[in-house]
Amino acid sequence: MARTRGDGPGTIELVRVRKTFDDVVAVDDLDLTIDDGEFFSLLGPSGSGKTTVLRMIAGFEQPTAGAILLGGQDVTGFAPYDRDVNTVFQDYALFPHMTVQENVEYGLKVKKVRRSSRRHRAGEMLEIMRLSGYGSRRPSQLSGGQRQRVALARALVNEPRVLLLDEPLGALDLKLREEMQVELRTIQQEVGITFVFVTHDQGEALSMSSRVAVFSHGQLEQVGTPREIYEHPATSFVAGFVGTSNLLDDDASQRLLGLSGAHTIRPERIRLLSPDSTALADDVVTNGVIADVQYLGADSRVHVVLDGGLRLAVTVASHGWTDADNGRSVTVAWRRDDALAVVDDEPSE
Repeated sequence: MARTRGDGPGTIELVRVRKTFDDVVAVDDLDLTIDDGEFFSLLGPSGSGKTTVLRMIAGFEQPTAGAILLGGQDVTGFAPYDRDVNTVFQDYALFPHMTVQENVEYGLKVKKVRRSSRRHRAGEMLEIMRLSGYGSRRPSQLSGGQRQRVALARALVNEPRVLLLDEPLGALDLKLREEMQVELRTIQQEVGITFVFVTHDQGEALSMSSRVAVFSHGQLEQVGTPREIYEHPATSFVAGFVGTSNLLDDDASQRLLGLSGAHTIRPERIRLLSPDSTALADDVVTNGVIADVQYLGADSRVHVVLDGGLRLAVTVASHGWTDADNGRSVTVAWRRDDALAVVDDEPSE
């Protein structure tokens, strides 16, 4: 029988949750459900409210108003140690004087689990984390990625219903961060519990999550799958924050599309037409001048100022485009359906 909303052990529900710090509203009237077994990301810039939401789920902060439910049970007033959740922080918070094995066993020891049982369970978790043979080492003898996996093992060995991850990859270099993104997703699928992941990195959220919640100024802007968030942003903030996008305000939309309201177009959806190419029947076609070419490796981003003054970013293959093209007149085109209507919630300049 299909599970109904809220009845899974790792389901999290936030109901009309509000959090203020003196006169500052950090989270404003939030309704959000995270399903049992999801890899769910809270995405937004600094100060958007995402970390405050995580801390309220963990019990480190109490909401000013509203309720937090775990598996259908109201845990709003519960202390952190009375909630069946564990948290992994960016600095890992490992005990430097303990071995890897002792670090992983620590939570079980606090719960007075028998020594033989906790050693067995810790060993199993180290094996899942690909750390078999590292049990006698100290954290200082490990790489950043290995310390990250020890922190995960210590959090997961207690078999929590929910694992909360507060920007856990932020201290890693790019290559290791990308490797750990894959590993985290694999680990989540292996253990099968709910992961709630806080990040300001759009690439992390899109590549790892089953669903993403985008926050701005304490408000929930949009919730959806990574594909929904990227391809169908609900607001101009989401369109601009998750990837790169071109915003057409009401005036530009009426002039170029013949439509009212704000619209957004992703740079990869726009084409630069060569003299011998032909526009499609449903294309919007206009002219402009190249203002700048950004080399990004395999792709380049060409910035075109249209005849009406609007500046568009266009993604093209890098071959054949250089700064020498600056000042060149070009024709740009995009399919009419690729201009998506959005709520224009960005402040006007």
